[in-house]
Amino acid sequence: MIPKSFEEISIIRDLDSRYFGCLDLSDPKNLEIKSVVQKTVTTIQDDIAFYISKNMIVTHELTSKVFDNNSTGNTPPDDKKLHDVENKVIGFFEEETLAKNQFKNALCKLGHLHLLLGEYSEALSAYQKYLRFNRNNYWKNHEFIYGIGIAYFKLRCFKWAIKSFQELLYLNPNFTCANDVHLRLGFMLKHCGEYHIALKHLQLALLYTYPSTFSELHVKFQIAHLYEVQNKHKAAKKAYEFLLNDKNISLKLRADVYRQLGWMYHCVECLGEKKERESCALTFLQKSIDADPKSGQSLYLLGRCYAGINKVHDAFLAYRNSVEKSEGNADTWCSIGVLYQQQNQPTDALQAYICAVQLDKDHKEAWTNLGILYESCGQLRDAYACYLNATKQASCQATILRSEDNISMNKDAIGFSKGLSQRIKFLEIQLGQAPLPSITSKRRQLCSIEEAWNLPISLEMNSRQQQTAQMLPRQGPPPPYPHREISESPTPAKRVKDDALNPIYNRSEQDCQDTIQQNKTQYIQFNQNIITTLSTHNLDNVQEGRLISEQSILDSYEYISNDLYTKNTNCKFEPGTILSINNDETSRHLNEDSEYTEFNVSASISDLSQSFKIQMDSKQLLSAVKLLTIEDPPINCTVLQVNTPPPTPPDCPPQKLSRDQLLPPTPSVHLENKKNAFSPQLQEFCLKHPIAVVRGLAGALKLDLGLFSTKTLVEANPDHSVEVRTQVHQSPDENWDTSQAKRVWACISHRSHTTIAKYAQYQASSFQDSLKDENDKGYAGSQIMSDSDSKDSVSNSNITLKRKKHKSSSKMLRFGTNVDLSDERKWKPQLSELQKLPAFARVISAANMLSHVGHVILGMNTVQLYMKVPGSRTPGHQENNNFCSININIGPGDCEWFAVPDAYWGGIHNLCEKNNISYLHGSWWPVLEDLYKENIPVYRFIQKPGDLVWVNAGCVHWVQSVGWCNNIAWNVGPLTARQYSLAIERYEWNKLQAFKSIVPMVHLSWNLARNIKVSDKKLFELIKMCLLQTLKNILHTQEYVKFKGVEIRFNGRGKNDASHYCGQCEVEVFNVLFIKEQEKRHVVHCLSCALKLSPSLQGIVCLEEYRLSELQHVYDSFTLYRTQGLAYTQ
Repeated sequence: MIPKSFEEISIIRDLDSRYFGCLDLSDPKNLEIKSVVQKTVTTIQDDIAFYISKNMIVTHELTSKVFDNNSTGNTPPDDKKLHDVENKVIGFFEEETLAKNQFKNALCKLGHLHLLLGEYSEALSAYQKYLRFNRNNYWKNHEFIYGIGIAYFKLRCFKWAIKSFQELLYLNPNFTCANDVHLRLGFMLKHCGEYHIALKHLQLALLYTYPSTFSELHVKFQIAHLYEVQNKHKAAKKAYEFLLNDKNISLKLRADVYRQLGWMYHCVECLGEKKERESCALTFLQKSIDADPKSGQSLYLLGRCYAGINKVHDAFLAYRNSVEKSEGNADTWCSIGVLYQQQNQPTDALQAYICAVQLDKDHKEAWTNLGILYESCGQLRDAYACYLNATKQASCQATILRSEDNISMNKDAIGFSKGLSQRIKFLEIQLGQAPLPSITSKRRQLCSIEEAWNLPISLEMNSRQQQTAQMLPRQGPPPPYPHREISESPTPAKRVKDDALNPIYNRSEQDCQDTIQQNKTQYIQFNQNIITTLSTHNLDNVQEGRLISEQSILDSYEYISNDLYTKNTNCKFEPGTILSINNDETSRHLNEDSEYTEFNVSASISDLSQSFKIQMDSKQLLSAVKLLTIEDPPINCTVLQVNTPPPTPPDCPPQKLSRDQLLPPTPSVHLENKKNAFSPQLQEFCLKHPIAVVRGLAGALKLDLGLFSTKTLVEANPDHSVEVRTQVHQSPDENWDTSQAKRVWACISHRSHTTIAKYAQYQASSFQDSLKDENDKGYAGSQIMSDSDSKDSVSNSNITLKRKKHKSSSKMLRFGTNVDLSDERKWKPQLSELQKLPAFARVISAANMLSHVGHVILGMNTVQLYMKVPGSRTPGHQENNNFCSININIGPGDCEWFAVPDAYWGGIHNLCEKNNISYLHGSWWPVLEDLYKENIPVYRFIQKPGDLVWVNAGCVHWVQSVGWCNNIAWNVGPLTARQYSLAIERYEWNKLQAFKSIVPMVHLSWNLARNIKVSDKKLFELIKMCLLQTLKNILHTQEYVKFKGVEIRFNGRGKNDASHYCGQCEVEVFNVLFIKEQEKRHVVHCLSCALKLSPSLQGIVCLEEYRLSELQHVYDSFTLYRTQGLAYTQ
């Protein structure tokens, strides 16, 4: 099947995705290897085709046989007959196991070779075929996961690339190319707006000491740009200047840094006076061009700066030079159009804008500028078409502005979108009233969009556009054009690329104001304020957070690898050495990992399920661990079942729900007295439902809720800290985008801090303002949805699948959240009052898992308080590690709750992805209609003062206050198998998502084994599995550390010491800790991060918290407790 010579076989056998970025097959020195690879690709493709055709013939024969046997009965084949065919085909494959395995391996190898040849579409196709045939075991092949991740990345399928790379790091954080994975993840997450997690991955990429396909300076450049897009301009400026001071910086990277600094000085007011900033901007951009004369991006930005200071001639020269250097830049042509428009050359401006939208059909600034140009010339139908195309892209970008701290920086965008929408409505009215065109009508000043789209470019422009025209031919007809039917909105064609996240747009100061003033018609005079808004916000609305286009940053990123092909590695084919790489260290890592992956990983994983079982005692476990290899570190410590794939969000239940089932009544119970509150049936009732309301609790237990009132809190601790979230006031079942144009999921809030006394003053003044408004306006009869004693959910008749569209005003509010009440010295009366609650609902209880953690986890095993005004929102979420939660409304106002059963959280996760919001890191408020369309039921109810809401494990929920009120909340962990299982699953999924689990589940599990007797068999097996997996990992890690020659020192552990997390990747570190010997402030590291710092572990100290004998004793002593009665299982 594969090449026949020994040398060729050795080359192909060793090549896989890990050589991507190290082996440059386009290098003339590697032509012989490239020839072997191409020949192998052809051979594999022929063999795969033969295998498929052979099996199709056999399958056809089997199928025909079944149909022939059935035809004598003159009845059509039923499902059973087809099932028989399927079984026979499967049986054939089982008989041909060897051929099938070779077929799958050939597909994977084909993907690797296509990847190394730079044929990414072909590589992805081969990888996906491999995945289709190996879906149950693909996750054991780490080279495959890395390869398909690279293919997705190269094809700009960032969503899937991120998933692949996250799985790879979860399965094997010590993977050879993990540093490259971290960098690519950091880049993609930055691109997607997940800045916090992007920074985490970029910093992890910096830790690695062994060679890679990128340099440390390039990672630091990405970090600096990350600060820039977050509007942390001073930090970005400092980081860029630090890079320039490095002697080893390359010319290309130096040019990129100068370009970024230049554009920052042009845009960012906090960097100095305008005149001084413009001078610095021009200087830096010129230095960028000097360092990289071929940079069309720097020339374009230089033109923008010249246009900003009215040096029109210099701007034209810079733009033209940019067009010569670039392979077609829509931003540059848009800016050229702006300059022509300023110079009162509308025909040339039209052609420039047409060039821009042909290169990028979604370029909203070019469409808007073109609309303003047409409107200034009185061609309203063409202007209307352009504005509609602009709004399409504007609305798409509005959904991207979702980070919590963006609320203050998007006012211009809000004004622009509103002005554009108002302008479209105005033109609709004018066009609806316009008479039909006649022969005597005045000749148009400009040709229509359809005509302009196909006109040849003028000679002046054509000389600058020839190279672009050759590489980017005209993209067919223009977007759909509205005729007399105004309601038919034009839809712009979508780009093939999906990466245009806030590109740099071409505008300059007051770019089109003079032209508009000179040519304005009666229509413009009718609504001049809107035109002004459009001109001001669009033509010079620089997206300061994105100071360089994403395509440019991507090009810069691609340079990282390409530039280092020749610097770091040089692969060549020699008959004696087979495959030699000049960089010995890289070669050693690849060879070591190749041997380990090829021979040990599959063997050890397949044997694991047989070798490690919870029935083993600690001595048997130790003996089994000694059989594992100690030349390589443990790959991954999972606390799930042995030999399980990476965790993924579950599919929603398949059954179709009726209208009533989508709006289920909320389970509720009304307590009459204390006896009802302490009855076992109450706990059983709560554990049976996703969410439950316990009404009348405060009255039944005579709780003094006044202890948690704002007045009492101010009297007790007026200077206590309060976290404040500034939010937009909206009705509970609606969530509008920043322009108030459409419903979205992104729930934006701005974080700040204040004190209880100051927030109390705000809360009171808000109430007084509301009373004043009511008195001024009179009571308008606005009804607030409320609950009744007979109905525990809002009546279904009041909730329809499609509610009447009602836009709320953009009034801002402040929500006081996360007020810590854990200090018994400050809040003793309040905490004592909560002891009146039944045991299952108390903050501290022997039956509460979280009471066994052994240290404080703020907001989980302590009380937190929330201070609210009407409209305060707690966005959608599941509780940390899926623990249950208790929430009591102090009053005096109500709260409205929305909840979804945990079985449907995968569906909500998918909807978050669809709306470009991170399920774990993002802030989202679901659109109810979206949930109903996806067959997801929603509980909806009112929580009155004194009501307790029980949120069961994994329930997704979001809350909005109806009136002025305070709430108290904490988490509890009932000792049930369901609670523990969901907590462990989320713990592992958090690791995959690089999200810190604030509940240390490993530490908690060992404490549970010490402290409690478990009679529930399922719960026992889950905890025992966690103990088994972690003890195995501890033993394996210690054996590996000893093999490396590192001494393990006993450190011990204090009684109430907090659990340890890795200072870099934030995973829980249990028992075996690694710290740098020379650090002044010791930071705990996991083994993987310690190996990044020092592959040989030199300079690393290994500490042990528990004696091995103690852990073995706990493990052996934890057995299933037999009782005569029946244990409750949930």
